[in-house]
Order: sequence, then C-alpha cells, then structure tokens
Amino acid sequence: MDAMPEGDTVWQTAQRLHQALAGSPLTRSDLRVPRLATVDLTGRHVLEVVPRGKHLLTRVEGGLTLHSHLRMDGSWQVYGPGERWRGGPHHQIRAILATAAHTAVGYRLPVLELLRTGDEDRVVGHLGPDLLGPDWDPDEALRRLLTDPSRPLGEALLDQRNLAGIGNVYKSELCFVLRVSPWLPIGEVSSPERLVAHAKKLLEANRNRRARVTTTEPRPDRRLWVYGRPGRPCLRCGTPVRAADQGRAGQERSTFWCPSCQAGPQGPAPS
Repeated sequence: MDAMPEGDTVWQTAQRLHQALAGSPLTRSDLRVPRLATVDLTGRHVLEVVPRGKHLLTRVEGGLTLHSHLRMDGSWQVYGPGERWRGGPHHQIRAILATAAHTAVGYRLPVLELLRTGDEDRVVGHLGPDLLGPDWDPDEALRRLLTDPSRPLGEALLDQRNLAGIGNVYKSELCFVLRVSPWLPIGEVSSPERLVAHAKKLLEANRNRRARVTTTEPRPDRRLWVYGRPGRPCLRCGTPVRAADQGRAGQERSTFWCPSCQAGPQGPAPS
C-alpha cells in the first residue's frame, strides 16, 4: 500500500509475515537494536503474527513475543531465497527473521522489543477497540470517543485509546466524508455513531487493497479526498484544500480539510 502505515497496512503486514513465518523454525534471527543485540531466536517456531491497532505482535514458541511498531515510515518486507532486498539502505535494517523459505526484514522500526507473551498488555493493553480486530466493539469505541466532549474531532480520532487503527490519513478523510471540521469538538458531532461505522467501513474496504482509496475515483491523483492535497482544488467543490498542524505541543500532526465542505471551526489561519 502506497501510504504511511495505518491500521489497514499493519493488518496487511501481519498477514504477509504470518504466511511467511508461522509454523516454521527460524533459521536466522538478527535483532539490530542495542537491548536485543545478544538475543537469538534461531530454532524456535513462529506461532503467529497478529496486528493490534498499529502494533505488530510476532509470537514465538517459548512464550515470547517480538513487538514492533511502524509509526510513520517503518516497514516489514518479505523476500524469497536469493531475492534482492529492496526495502531501504542496509543500515536501516532493524530486524531479520528467516525460515528456510522466506526472510522477513524490518526497516526503520522505531519500536522493537521482546517480551513475554503473557505481558503483551503492557504494550497494547491501553488500546481501544481495534477497527480490524476480533475485539471490535462500536459501542465501546463511541463511549471512549465521547469521554471528553470538548476535544477536537481530529485529536480524538488519532488517540489510539479511543479506537485503534486510525492514523493521519483516515483522520482527515473521515472528517471530510462526514463534512465536519477536524477542529469541531467531538461532542458537537451529530450522529457520532456514523463516524464509528464509517471508520470501520473505510478500513475494511482497504485492508486487501494495494493502494488506499477513500473516494469513488481510483485514479492515482484522486484516490483520497483531502489528505496530501494542500492548495489543490477540493474534489467535491473546487475550493483549495487547507493544511495545518493539529494537536498538543510536541504532538502536532498534519491535518487536511476543505473549508467549504466541512462545517465547524477552521483551525489556525493560513500563514
């Protein structure tokens, strides 16, 4: 998928890793972060690889889990024997897990840690219902979102404690589809259950696609309504799309919206 990692891309990554590694003993284990430099998982079977929101949990026999998170630009790539590795420069590799048939290479992984499988809640227990997970509970997701009615919608959607799997792309696209500003307090969103239902619908629709699409026009330059389109005409009304940082100091994230199509506070004035 040609976009930054969010719940759908992480789900796809988990499927690829599970198909490549699960059920086979590891023939190579190379974890290139200081705290794991001496860890060797060679000989252990990978039991399964599961996504949890934007986290990846690779469970290995012996009660161990390799936890990774892709954040903005990390990735796991899977290669066959003799295939050229092309996920980035060699110095960006943080993990290598190989079986006789496949090699999984983790590039630019900002989070990589080994923990007991029984302790997974330490790293994912705070997450809200997973939009693509077996624990999905729309009522609980809605309850969590509305806990702070004054919080701007964009910030509430990005908070993984409310519902897990939404990143910057879906935040902007969901606000556009609902025709509300990302700065509108979430308590003022009419029929907020529609927001939760549409979030689920969008991620479900994209979890098996190579390219993320939120519009009805899958042309490469028209797959997304507003994300990554600052200054370009809104695909619905033609008004230039705006972009601004949103969030608390030190946690700001880029937000895109159409000031004509989306009602509510319009964020900071253009500089």
